[in-house]
Amino acid sequence: MCAVAEGDNRVVLAGVDGSPSAGHAAVWAAAVAARRGAVLKLVQAYTVPGPGVSGMAVAAVREGFRAVAETGLADAEGTVLARWPSLPVERSAVEGSVVGVLLRESAGAEVVALGSRGLGGFTGLLLGSTAAALAGRAPCPVVVVRGRKPDDAPPTTGPVLVGLDGSPDSNDALGYACEEATARSTGLVAVRTWNEITSGSSPRKADCRPEDMAVGERRLVDEQLAPWREKFPDLPVEVVVAHGRPARTLLELGAGAQLVVVGTRGRGGFTGMLLGSTSHALLVHSPCPVAVVRPGSRP
Repeated sequence: MCAVAEGDNRVVLAGVDGSPSAGHAAVWAAAVAARRGAVLKLVQAYTVPGPGVSGMAVAAVREGFRAVAETGLADAEGTVLARWPSLPVERSAVEGSVVGVLLRESAGAEVVALGSRGLGGFTGLLLGSTAAALAGRAPCPVVVVRGRKPDDAPPTTGPVLVGLDGSPDSNDALGYACEEATARSTGLVAVRTWNEITSGSSPRKADCRPEDMAVGERRLVDEQLAPWREKFPDLPVEVVVAHGRPARTLLELGAGAQLVVVGTRGRGGFTGMLLGSTSHALLVHSPCPVAVVRPGSRP
């Protein structure tokens, strides 16, 4: 394990569990850490069964679970160091729930990455619930590393895609997307969708023609992009204004992207919800990594 330079507090966190998907997440996080000059911290959570285990058996069971976690961490570290031999890496095996452990460990991190499938091969609601719980509460951006198909490595080419709706959530997502696109030497695609229910361009939506609605939505995108174009003058930016649902549009465009960035909730988000339906759908179905950025969570 590489030593971490004293005083270096830039950390990129990756949750691992020994699965191929988590291995892809560790490699993805390592690339981010290398670009940022940060430390990569690999964390594996494990839970020791309680009922039915007592006496001296408890210590043996706990040690066995910890040993498995340490092996998974060592394997992930070996994969990372084979590609980035000088990257500083920390390992941490922690007893507790995955969400609870990663929430604690993410304090002070710049981003946390996790895979889309665990050792059990669970997909859909289980993974979506875990990722949603983490993304809705973590103090830093959360990335679920996905590929075109289950267990595929994530794509490394294509633009960075960001979903915009004018809300504070999407503005923080936009800032993160600009930074990532610049660091990856690629372009940014800013996407805004509209329909007769969610459009924010006109107070009299029913009286507007579709072409007028689209023009109004494009104007709102340009207004939101303006300060970021000044901050990133060399970043190529493409604007897509589409009629329909945000999740469907972002999933379709995500097929050609290397990263999709969204906020936690958009316009009309319900109080008490930790994650909006668009973000949740992307976490479960996106063909590329998805970053969920809470307001104020960017380093």
